[in-house]
Amino acid sequence: MRDRRADPSPGAENGSSWLSGNADALVRKDVRRRATRSYAALDLGTNNCRLLIAEPAHYGFRVTDAFSRIVRLGEGLGLGNSLSDDAIERTIDALRVCRDKMIAKEVIRARLVATEACRFAQNGPSFIERVRNDLDLDLEIVDRKTEAYLAVTGCAALADPKAQSVIVFDIGGGSTEIAWLDGQAPHAFADPCKRIRAWDSLPVGVVTLAERHGGVNVTPESFEGMVEEVSELLMDFALVAAEAGRARDFHLLGTSGTVTTVGGIHLGLARYDRRKVDGMWMRNGEISTVMHRLLHSNFQQRAENPCIGKERADLVLAGCAILEAIRRAFPSDRLRIADRGLREGILMNMMREDSVWREGSQR
Repeated sequence: MRDRRADPSPGAENGSSWLSGNADALVRKDVRRRATRSYAALDLGTNNCRLLIAEPAHYGFRVTDAFSRIVRLGEGLGLGNSLSDDAIERTIDALRVCRDKMIAKEVIRARLVATEACRFAQNGPSFIERVRNDLDLDLEIVDRKTEAYLAVTGCAALADPKAQSVIVFDIGGGSTEIAWLDGQAPHAFADPCKRIRAWDSLPVGVVTLAERHGGVNVTPESFEGMVEEVSELLMDFALVAAEAGRARDFHLLGTSGTVTTVGGIHLGLARYDRRKVDGMWMRNGEISTVMHRLLHSNFQQRAENPCIGKERADLVLAGCAILEAIRRAFPSDRLRIADRGLREGILMNMMREDSVWREGSQR
C-alpha cells in the first residue's frame, strides 16, 4: 500500500503559468482591464482530452467553454510501453484546439495535467517536450496521489451530507483512483481531501483492461476474468478500508465515463444529457440490470446505444468490470453518479488558493 496520509492535494504552485515563451503574452496583456477572471483545467488521460474554462461565481464557478475529444493517447499500452505516433498526432491536434480556446477566453491561470498514459509510457517525457515546443503548452505529469485527490475534490460535493463514510472512485482509461472519505463534511466549501482516510491508484483502466482481455466480443467468462484481475489489485485497499461500509448512510460515489454511461442507459436517454445524469442516484439492482443488459449485447448493439457510441463500444464492458469489482469489495445499495471530476477539482483548488469566493462576498 502506498502512503495514504490525508495531506492537501499537492501542486498548488503549478497553476500560475500554462503557456511558455512569447505565447504567454497573448493572454496576459489585457488581464488588468478584465472585470472577470477566467481559469482553465485540462485533463489529458489515456482515452480522452478534456478542457474546462470557467469564471468564479458566488457559489463555485460558471463554465464558459468546454472541450472533450477521444484521442486514445494510451492506445497499445495494455500490451506495450510506448505512445504510438498516431496517438500522439491525434492528441497534438486536440491540444491545439484547447490552446486556441484558452487564448480566445483570455485565461489568466490554468493547470494542464497528464495522467497514466504519460506516467507509464517510456516516451511520455519526450511527448511532453514536443507539446511544449510545438504548442507552447506546459503539461504536467501528475502522480497517482495527486490524481486521486483532484478527483475527490471535483466530485465530493455530491456525497450525501448525512453519510459518515463514502467510497469515491474514478475509473479512467489507464488507471482507477479510489479513496475513502471518513466523516461528514463540516461545511460546503471545506477541503474534502482532509477527510481522506485511505486511497489507492490501481494500474488498470478501461483501455488497458480491454486491450488485455478483449473489448469487442466479451463473454460472461471473459468479463469475470476482468473482474477478478481488478479485484486482486483492489485487495490491499479493500482491507484497509474494510470498515467504511459499516458506517451510517454509507454509499459509493463514482465519476467516470463508465458510471455516467450506466446512468444514461438506466434513464433510457435518446441522447446523453449531463444535466440529467450528474448527481443521479442508482440502486444496486438497477446497476446490475444495466450491466446484465450490456454483457448480453453485441458490439454493434453497444455502438448504436446513444450513451455509448462506436468510439467507446469496445471499452464500456471493461469499465463495468472495474465497477463490479468495486461493488463486490464495498457492497452498497446506493451509488451516486458524478459527471465531474479531475478538471473540476483543479478549478476548485485554484480558485480556493486565490480566495476568489471570499473576495466575491465582499463586493
